[in-house]
Amino acid sequence: MTGGEVAGILVAVFWAILVSFLAVALVRLAQTLKATTKLVADVTEQAVPLLADASATVRSAQTQLDRVDAIATDVQEVTSNASALSTTVASTFGGPLVKVAAFGYGVRRAISRKGPETKDVPAPATRRTVIVGRTVPSSRRGKRRHRDEKD
Repeated sequence: MTGGEVAGILVAVFWAILVSFLAVALVRLAQTLKATTKLVADVTEQAVPLLADASATVRSAQTQLDRVDAIATDVQEVTSNASALSTTVASTFGGPLVKVAAFGYGVRRAISRKGPETKDVPAPATRRTVIVGRTVPSSRRGKRRHRDEKD
């Protein structure tokens, strides 16, 4: 055997090993592509019903939002009506009620005011202030003047 024949045999063996590795790589690549194709098909089969369910859910949510919007509009209308009613009642009854209360207060003050014929009646007892469970004598408190007393 000559050197050229040995070199040819080595090149042939090298090419055989290279082709074997490429064949194994192509077989594994083919298996990976088959698995990927199957996975995509399975995802597609499951995704279509999920998308249909999601679409139905979005439609249902839109319906509920429309209902909530209608309710909110009704509540706003009721609130404005209640505010108007409150304003009307306050303006209608507020003035006369204040006048009646003022008149009643004046009548009570006039009745409770002491006249010259009631000087013999003793003055009411002085009030005592209770602080933390004990009584403070009225001499320690500042003398309080009533609105009815004059200088």
